[in-house]
Amino acid sequence: MSTAIQAIYIRGTEERTTPKPHTVYRIEIQASVRSWQMWRRYSEFDDLHTELTKSTGSPPPAELPPKHTTLSLFRVHTKPSLIEERRVGLELYLRAILSAKEEKWRESYAFREFLGVPAGKAQAEVGSLAGGSSQFTSASWLDEHIDMQARVRDVRADINKRDALSDRGDVSGSHQSNVQARKKLAAAFTRVDVLEDGLQQLAMGGMSEGELQRRRDMVGRLRDDCATLSKMVTVARLTSRGLGSASERNPTSEGDRAALLGPAESSTGGNQFRRPVTRVFGQPKETEKTRPLDDSGLVQLQQSQMDQQDAQLAQLSTILLRQKQLGLAIGAEIGEHIEMLDDLSNEVTRVGDKLSSAKKQLNRVS
Repeated sequence: MSTAIQAIYIRGTEERTTPKPHTVYRIEIQASVRSWQMWRRYSEFDDLHTELTKSTGSPPPAELPPKHTTLSLFRVHTKPSLIEERRVGLELYLRAILSAKEEKWRESYAFREFLGVPAGKAQAEVGSLAGGSSQFTSASWLDEHIDMQARVRDVRADINKRDALSDRGDVSGSHQSNVQARKKLAAAFTRVDVLEDGLQQLAMGGMSEGELQRRRDMVGRLRDDCATLSKMVTVARLTSRGLGSASERNPTSEGDRAALLGPAESSTGGNQFRRPVTRVFGQPKETEKTRPLDDSGLVQLQQSQMDQQDAQLAQLSTILLRQKQLGLAIGAEIGEHIEMLDDLSNEVTRVGDKLSSAKKQLNRVS
């Protein structure tokens, strides 16, 4: 297990109230093909230290941070400074065990149980880190496959959470869920490759061809699931309602898609039957948007595009109405200007008549 675990961090704490108020520490464990986290309180660290000392005959290479017994009577240890000091000390304690020259502490069952390393998977991770899968047994390979299925479900749950947060307008939370799904999916692809390589070692170990083929099919289904999830992670949601749960979360297989978009063919007794295509305006074409969707997803995609078009038409109607109002206002203003020009023309005419009358009077006087 010493080579399986690459790093240990304690990066967070949490205050809990049951069974009584206490602080728990988030331990993050990183291995070659997976990572996980465990929540432990200080008393569990103390129990681990006692068990390691008892089972190995000597204390671990680092000491635990002090308990603050007197201060805890008044819950002073919940101060951020004391919690941070203890967090750093506990992290150094675990790292000292992990990096110690002697393996007796980190190879003990108590330490593996404390970190949550399943016994059936520890040896498999050691072999995968060493560049091969020679440590896989028939049972540990199946354990790893079961764990991979759980990982795939976790990725799907993150995608569902992303969609739910996006529907509520939480852009930041939706982005974080999508990032988590991407990270888990990248690790899943690596672990699928490890499982596939493990089959070669099991074949060399004498596993029957029938069992090997069954497990190859299991790996193939996992790879297909990962590829489907990869499309779901990268597909862009069109609107806040977007593609919905059925479209992104239940993409169809290639066979179902061929049956949906292309003419279905079947052979019985040498005769081929082609399903007639009726009321189709043009030949349907597959696109990047429609590829990861099933039939209900296509309907939702079409409905979403229609909703977008309706929204755009509503915006266009608003713009046209505003332009109409502007045109009416400009027309009214032009009408006022015409009236002013008419008044000015009448005034000019009256002034001209007066000048003509004055000119005639001057002519009579002269």
